[in-house]
Amino acid sequence: MAAIKTHANPFKPSLGSRLLWLGVLVYLIYAVVTLDIGWDRFILGLEQGGRLVDRLFPPNFNRWEILLSDLIESLQIAIIASVFGIIISLFVGLMAARNLMPNIISIPVRVFIALCRTFHPVIIAILFVKAVGFGALAGILTLIVASVGFIAKLFAEAIEEISFKQVEAIRATGASFASTILFGVLPQVFSRFIGFSIYQLDSNLRNSTMVGIVGAGGLGGTLFAAFQRFDYDFVTAILLTIIALILVGEALSNLVRRIFQ
Repeated sequence: MAAIKTHANPFKPSLGSRLLWLGVLVYLIYAVVTLDIGWDRFILGLEQGGRLVDRLFPPNFNRWEILLSDLIESLQIAIIASVFGIIISLFVGLMAARNLMPNIISIPVRVFIALCRTFHPVIIAILFVKAVGFGALAGILTLIVASVGFIAKLFAEAIEEISFKQVEAIRATGASFASTILFGVLPQVFSRFIGFSIYQLDSNLRNSTMVGIVGAGGLGGTLFAAFQRFDYDFVTAILLTIIALILVGEALSNLVRRIFQ
């Protein structure tokens, strides 16, 4: 009778892993205690949340002109920021690729990308509101920075994973650096770059409604004002409008995917 082969348990516990999980558990208990998280507050929150939900419905669309105007503005902010952010990210990502550029260029550019990704879009929006004032311009600049921080980083990493056989073949023909990039590098990463760009468009559509809370244009400002006035039925109308905006963004994303596939 053939012997039955046994496989070692890949998740075999060890003293180190047990100590690690024990440390995580101890820290979790400590964090819960110090943050004053308890069942009493949770139950109280459920009661207050129930009263809030009662005041949220039915939604009030009487001020639909304001909703439509802010919806169009948020959509414009997202699209303009995405277009300029994608174009800038294309060049920034190329300069950040360590297999194409020397360290004297790629390292400072990577530091710049890291700075773009350091702060939350709301914090960046506050800075731009202080710099250029309230309105859509601050929102556009905010989302451009966010787009560069995301797309340029992933684009640079995609370039660093390409096969250099095509690049060397084009270089052997005596092609210029620009031709090498155009015909040897971009064809290998173009589909991924389109995917990154579509995802960032979706993200910008969501963020365009959020940065308005600090005065950077769009639906966010109207939403914040409605909360301050305790105008909860209008809040529901705004939230439904934001959902509609995200659905529009999803439709645009699917359209772009079909075009480039």
